[in-house]
Amino acid sequence: MQTNEVQRCWVLLPLFLHAAGSGDVHVVELGASAGLNLVWDRYRYRYEAGQWGRADAALTLAGEERRPLPAELLRSQPCVRSRVGIDRAPVDATTEDGARLLRSFVWVGQEERLARLDRAIAALRADPPPLVRGDAAEALPRVLAELPQDGLALVFQTSLFEYLSTEARDLIRATIDAAGRDLVFVASGRPRTIPRVWGMRIYRPGARREFVGHADYHGAWLDYDL
Repeated sequence: MQTNEVQRCWVLLPLFLHAAGSGDVHVVELGASAGLNLVWDRYRYRYEAGQWGRADAALTLAGEERRPLPAELLRSQPCVRSRVGIDRAPVDATTEDGARLLRSFVWVGQEERLARLDRAIAALRADPPPLVRGDAAEALPRVLAELPQDGLALVFQTSLFEYLSTEARDLIRATIDAAGRDLVFVASGRPRTIPRVWGMRIYRPGARREFVGHADYHGAWLDYDL
């Protein structure tokens, strides 16, 4: 699956801030496609309680808060020390062919979404993250082993698990539990009773999964208890 919707970063950022605080982080995305969501810290964000991110960012994201986020959450300033994505068929958005492929996934008439994509591609091209070609369940152990040990490993996925087998999902969870380092896993999942919605969870090895609320799967709205 090739996802190019960076609006999803707007619903992911509060979870990243909640999980990482203001520490150093090494970011790993499962199912990264071109890596546009991997560079989430290069965008600017607007919430009812305030803004977060670089004032000179080429892209600003906003949406609907069904419950307002706490203002203190937006004071967190995690520092991304490294980032890497894993995908079966990564897209090289630094090339015109790659950018054209991403644009082809945007539906006709969605000019705002297309403009958002172009700004995200420009932000990525400033310093493209490395993308590992491979199966997420198989590649994750090596990727985690190669991360610097200083700082939090922030692993996340959006809409990937629903395309994986039960065995692959279990293997990823086992890898996370056995990582032997400071790690947090941020994941979206489709609730059984609510269609076209994500259930958002944060998990640290050795702790219970923290359910934080629901979000639109394209990032248009969030409803969190943080």
